[in-house]
Amino acid sequence: MLRLFSRHVGSKSRIGIGYDIHPLTAGRKLVLGGVEIPFDRGLSGWSDGDVLIHAIIDAMLGAASLGDIGQHFPPGEPEYRGISSLVLLGRTREILAAHGYSIGNVDATVVAESPRLAPHIPGMRQNLSRVLGVPTGRVSVKASTNNGIGEIGKNEAICAYAVVMLEGGDHEAI
Repeated sequence: MLRLFSRHVGSKSRIGIGYDIHPLTAGRKLVLGGVEIPFDRGLSGWSDGDVLIHAIIDAMLGAASLGDIGQHFPPGEPEYRGISSLVLLGRTREILAAHGYSIGNVDATVVAESPRLAPHIPGMRQNLSRVLGVPTGRVSVKASTNNGIGEIGKNEAICAYAVVMLEGGDHEAI
């Protein structure tokens, strides 16, 4: 087994995981995967609060060992106030490309008690694939609930988990 594993250590693929959670608040638009979803509240945050994209960005940066979203796009910086997270995703793709990486695939789950997200998932996948420069078939977005448990189950917050596979890159330089 060890011998099998050691043959893959030099692989040009890397995997990263990301997570984000934001509270729901009145007076904000709900944006997930770059799609504005009709709802009575939106996600608080310095940017648009898009937890799905934030989790994907953290997964991308983590796979490349390049830190996290807060290091690259710090909250409190005026240039990021209210910015579309799709813009941040595009900038993250550029950062990774500068290190020789491309996106293999993305798998993400949004956890929200409401609103119902299934009708909006195709638009989310299209936005993500367009900005990441990959076919829509390489971008999976799923929705789940928290079954009434915790702040998500009480409809006080929404979170997202993401896993990203990167291809290429100069692993020695990082």
